[in-house]
Amino acid sequence: MAWVLKMDEVIESGLVHDFDASLSGIGQELGAGAYSMSDVLALPIFKQEDSSLPQENETKHPPFQYVMCAATSPAVKLYDETLTYLNQGQSYEIRMLDNRKAGDIPEINGKLVKSIIRVVFHDRRLQYTEHQQLEGWKWNRPGDRLLDLDIPMSVGVIDIKTNPSQLNAVEFLWDPTKCTSAFIQVHCISTEFTPRKHGGEKGVPFRIQVDTFKQTENGEYTDHLHSASCQIKVFKPKGADRKQKTDREKMEKRTAHEKEKYQPSYDTTVLTECSPWPDTPTTFVNNSPTPAPTFTSAQHNTYSVPDSNSSSPNHQGDGTSQGSGDQLHPSATIQETQQWLLKNRFSAYTRLFSNFSGADLLKLTREDLVQICGPADGIRLYNALKSRSVRPRLTIYVCQEPLRSIQLERQDAGSTDSNGAIYVYHAIYLEEMAASEVTRKLALAFNIPLHQINQVYRQGPTGIHILVSDQMVQNFQDESCFLFTTIKAENGEGFHIILK
Repeated sequence: MAWVLKMDEVIESGLVHDFDASLSGIGQELGAGAYSMSDVLALPIFKQEDSSLPQENETKHPPFQYVMCAATSPAVKLYDETLTYLNQGQSYEIRMLDNRKAGDIPEINGKLVKSIIRVVFHDRRLQYTEHQQLEGWKWNRPGDRLLDLDIPMSVGVIDIKTNPSQLNAVEFLWDPTKCTSAFIQVHCISTEFTPRKHGGEKGVPFRIQVDTFKQTENGEYTDHLHSASCQIKVFKPKGADRKQKTDREKMEKRTAHEKEKYQPSYDTTVLTECSPWPDTPTTFVNNSPTPAPTFTSAQHNTYSVPDSNSSSPNHQGDGTSQGSGDQLHPSATIQETQQWLLKNRFSAYTRLFSNFSGADLLKLTREDLVQICGPADGIRLYNALKSRSVRPRLTIYVCQEPLRSIQLERQDAGSTDSNGAIYVYHAIYLEEMAASEVTRKLALAFNIPLHQINQVYRQGPTGIHILVSDQMVQNFQDESCFLFTTIKAENGEGFHIILK
């Protein structure tokens, strides 16, 4: 830890302030697997300083720094995230550097930490269909992995594990006080996930993310320490070099004023801090597949866990029950959302939306759903999510005639008869103009066992009982009002309903 203390002394003295110079020098100074004092000083954002701010307002520096030895593109706007081009299957070094100050996280002194490196989609819409995308890639490339660790080239990594069900991730243990370099190989190329049209398709960007954890009291590495990521595109062998050269030539043709709008190309790529991957970290000894995580996008940290103002993949709602309605409510929990998908014939997408609450699903736009589910099911799902209740074909108001009058101290106009008895009506909404629909809705509204209702009659002239038929229901006037009574059937089993 001596080199860490020296580094802090130099930073405190104000010798390291130039971000661009330090970042561009890192690739030239660092050698694979060997580090010196100049290596540490060359690293950017060890401490974010602003002389105009008080000491206590300084942004806390990250405990670790991850640097990938691959040049960034010069064709990136000044305030956009960096973009790095990689060749398929080529080994690229990621240096795992301890960036702690004296006294920071003392519990990991002399202990190992675990890091998980992943290659994931940058585009939000592809993130939603990650499982299907990776399964399709696996089908076309049997036996291959999206991400591998070049073990012979790597330095300081131990207990390396890969999971056959997680082709895009590797994990390992390492000692922060020792020189550590992980050499990764990305085998998927950006155009493999682009719809084929007429050739020359633009490849999709990926992300490289590193999540680091410390050991808990029960011995599992699940206590999150730090996460960082960068944006990449992967080309066929030598393709990244050609693309880098093309971008550089394009920039050389621009005017000096235009060049000011773009970032310089750095020799190395520093992974920027982000939120941890939403999956709960587990060791890869369990080979059972887990659902692909889903995310709400944020600028530059597209797959990060959202903040408290947005909807989280693990959002469980506010405890309000979804209820028996057909409409999906934002308060629906993950379990209720799954039930809603099954009930509305979207069972093929229950696994895809396995971590979505009602609020998560309702936030998706029509274009998102078409991209995720295809045109037919995407539009159908959007309509089911956004549709309003269909206006009923007929509405009638029904009240059960009270057995005895309820005398009120105060008369309420329109709600009582001349004797002071109150009548409370229930609205019956009929989607079908059928007698059976009237019977079913009456039983539902008044908690009457449906099997006990033998017949429904309407009281006609001179008190006669007319059987309610489909034709009679079709001739009901909208918003008609009825009182009804119940009489026992002649055989003693069940009863009849008389509408008045």
